[in-house]
Amino acid sequence: MKLITAVVQDQDSNKLSQALIKHQFRATKLASTGGFLRAGNTTFMIGVEDDRVQEALELIRKNCQSREQVAPPVSPMGGNVDAYVPYPVEVPVGGATVFVLPVEQFHQF
Repeated sequence: MKLITAVVQDQDSNKLSQALIKHQFRATKLASTGGFLRAGNTTFMIGVEDDRVQEALELIRKNCQSREQVAPPVSPMGGNVDAYVPYPVEVPVGGATVFVLPVEQFHQF
């Protein structure tokens, strides 16, 4: 058994949740916040039998798309003023950050 932990952008959360339910994967959703853009994320914890890991990863890949987003300028606050960009910049966001971990034991009470 494996534990898949997938951090996805809030925009993709409902779409992924519905796909997991449709394919009979059980998942726990946790609200989380990204560090770079400080935007809302959803972290999915999915317990998966070894033979269904690739199926779960494919669902995540299909339902969590990367996109461009405008990031507001960040003040240097004592940093190097030469590197300061005073205008918004487009950055790639979305997709998913996924960890697949072995599960030694599983209990459901």
